[in-house]
Amino acid sequence: MELSRPFRLLVWGDYALFTRPEMKVERVSYEIMTPAAARGILEAILWKPQMRWIVERIDRLKPVRFQQIRRNEVALKASPDRLEIRSDDADVRQQRAAMVLRDVAYLVHARIGLSTRAGPEDSITKYVLMFKRRAEAGQCHRQPCLGCREFSAYFRLLDEKEPDPPADETGNPRPGWMFYDWDYSRRPPMPRFFEPVIERGRMHVPPFESLEVRG
Repeated sequence: MELSRPFRLLVWGDYALFTRPEMKVERVSYEIMTPAAARGILEAILWKPQMRWIVERIDRLKPVRFQQIRRNEVALKASPDRLEIRSDDADVRQQRAAMVLRDVAYLVHARIGLSTRAGPEDSITKYVLMFKRRAEAGQCHRQPCLGCREFSAYFRLLDEKEPDPPADETGNPRPGWMFYDWDYSRRPPMPRFFEPVIERGRMHVPPFESLEVRG
């Protein structure tokens, strides 16, 4: 599959929550950004049905710092039968504890490829120029977030000649099985997982179709 040259997007924020799915009651974050969260940030800047993002590596740039907070969550989902949900209604509001990350920064390495919906008029160069123009101008379709909507992410595209920021080498090099992304080729979509190894603060992300990704 033809891919673009690699992009390096610097991402940072005050708080982050990359929820471990095995935690049922209290939300607990992974120690590092998941590939799905990285894809979500990239797609917030540029997404078209004819293209796809391939995340190849995530560098952790700051030490792991956890902080426990309490958050109000709405227990119900919006639907045609329930057009309005009041978040201040005690019947639908839940207060839950969460173990979040504080003062985070990452360097996301990713490439652009074409999806199965690409036509003859689509090319990788076309989407490379679109992404570069939007990222350099700080434009996005929606505010990127670090796992949860309330934790905004800020970003900057690194220049080709700019060196990588030094990665943080502390933390657990083997965080255990991690959520990779959703497999939308199945109905209903199924979660996929992989077992990363963080080497010197850098987490290499295997191809989604590789045997390292299970689910």
